[in-house]
Amino acid sequence: MIAALDLAPIWLTLRLAATSTLLLMLLGTPLAWWLAHTPSRMKSLVEAVTALPLVLPPTVLGFYLLILLSPDSTIGGAWVSLTGDNLTFSFSGLVIATMIYSLPFAVQPLQAAFEAVGRAPLEAAASLRAPPRDAFLTVASPLALRGYLTALVLSFAHAIGEFGVVLMVGGNIPGRTKVISIAIYEHVETLEYTQAHALSALLLVFSFVVLALVYTINRRFPVAAG
Repeated sequence: MIAALDLAPIWLTLRLAATSTLLLMLLGTPLAWWLAHTPSRMKSLVEAVTALPLVLPPTVLGFYLLILLSPDSTIGGAWVSLTGDNLTFSFSGLVIATMIYSLPFAVQPLQAAFEAVGRAPLEAAASLRAPPRDAFLTVASPLALRGYLTALVLSFAHAIGEFGVVLMVGGNIPGRTKVISIAIYEHVETLEYTQAHALSALLLVFSFVVLALVYTINRRFPVAAG
């Protein structure tokens, strides 16, 4: 079974999940921090936009991303001018789509962790003349370790199992956009149940391990309240 299995979709999926998760941590951290501490009236609106992928059908999100990233759009056209390549039906487009679709899985755990940490530790660090950036990196971030670990695990796992969004934006190009979920769908369509079972079993085991890891993190790394 394993010998006949095409490993290319597995490696492509792992690469996609790792890339999108890393970028989500970099971009989601300041957004989560802002949501955790801002008094702005726009907070509820931003939270709603951030959580939209949780309730929006993947095909709907994928359809609008396909339009947004197409060469005829402002963003897609600018990308073609800079790189000479399209965002649609490309790995770069998959990364952007995956980041947007997995955004709440990164931001919400971080926001909850930052809210639990509170401002007291940062105020204490400021009283010792620590610059804001140093206080965040050496005080707030370690105290929010549970949120970071949960966000990393959930974002990575969510990227692994995506189907509708990546299919709409990337299609099914072997070695370029054909990820595990699309490979399973293709195997089922062509009645290759052995290969479909192998990949499905792999995702089933992976999902179980992810859930077990998240529950372990929540139990062993309590968030320190500020």
